Amino acid sequence: MTDKTIVHLMRHGEVHNPEGILYGRLPGYRLSEDGVLMAKAAAKWFADRDVAALFSSPMQRALETAAPLADSFDLPVTVDDRLIEADNHFEGLTFGAGAGSLKRPEHWYHLRNPFRPSWGEPYRALAARMRGAVIRAREAARGHEAICVSHQLPIYTLRLHAERRRLWHLPNKRECSLASVTSLTFNGSRLVEVAYNEPAAGIAKGPSVPGA
Repeated sequence: MTDKTIVHLMRHGEVHNPEGILYGRLPGYRLSEDGVLMAKAAAKWFADRDVAALFSSPMQRALETAAPLADSFDLPVTVDDRLIEADNHFEGLTFGAGAGSLKRPEHWYHLRNPFRPSWGEPYRALAARMRGAVIRAREAARGHEAICVSHQLPIYTLRLHAERRRLWHLPNKRECSLASVTSLTFNGSRLVEVAYNEPAAGIAKGPSVPGA
């Protein structure tokens, strides 16, 4: 007989970022007021689940998203550095044409290969570290459920890997909205299902802010 274990990969809530910076791994980026509401809505969505372990990226926005879950389940938040945001050359800059960094020739070299991608952490490396974090969470919650609070690109890259799809993709095609939950169901160590939910849908008042 095999154990059924579910590992939920939850993206953090909306971040306070009025300057529209690609904040990446920069410290000091907290949840916005809507982001706090998103975190609470997600905690309510999880309330009847059999959650036995809680992990988080070390970034402030992820830890703040995990806080209502920790309170709800009376669980400690275990920081796993493998859940951190992807490394990105454009961190700390605004992205795009016009006044953004794409207007400056010194950045063009970093856009030469979208399949790796050349501007940041390779997709394969990203999928590998996220897979390691999921295995740790699965073993910690074997027979129950675990939540890992992370970031859009790491979560979506792992989902592509789990579904045996190509890892390179268009950012605007990612199905990983703010405070969304991508759930991986295992029988023993075998992945049997990938599901996606948006517990905080409708809370954000505008388009997603830059960052992740």
